[in-house]
Amino acid sequence: MTVKIIIGLDGTETGERALAFAKDLASRTDGCELLVVYIIEWSPFTFQTAEENAQRHKRREEEIALATSRIVEPALQSLKDAGFAATGVVRHGDVAETLNKITVENGGSQIIVGRMSANGFSKRLFGSSTQNLVMHADVPVTVVG
Repeated sequence: MTVKIIIGLDGTETGERALAFAKDLASRTDGCELLVVYIIEWSPFTFQTAEENAQRHKRREEEIALATSRIVEPALQSLKDAGFAATGVVRHGDVAETLNKITVENGGSQIIVGRMSANGFSKRLFGSSTQNLVMHADVPVTVVG
């Protein structure tokens, strides 16, 4: 049976620690596959003109390419150099919701993330992406500090 671990990266140092933790866990698990995921926070609920929507689509594609080259590809190379089977994906959306959806779609058995945090008022009002993920994920979530 293949075990699939989902690694949610955010481009920070805690994301790097989550990647290291996932490597360690995968090294102890036979038949383990790793899926590296980066979510670009994005809301579809903006009303714009047709021209603005066309520019927005172009900007989204540019953001995906940039996140892939700067965050996902280096993580994948690190995993593959260490002998792990790994793939990656970049998507736009709500971080917690989209990460959970990708996990379910890909048969993930666990999510590993770094501790992400919002600051000040927005955190008190809305909570953090990590909190939302832990509370609503369909699989266990490991948060690495």
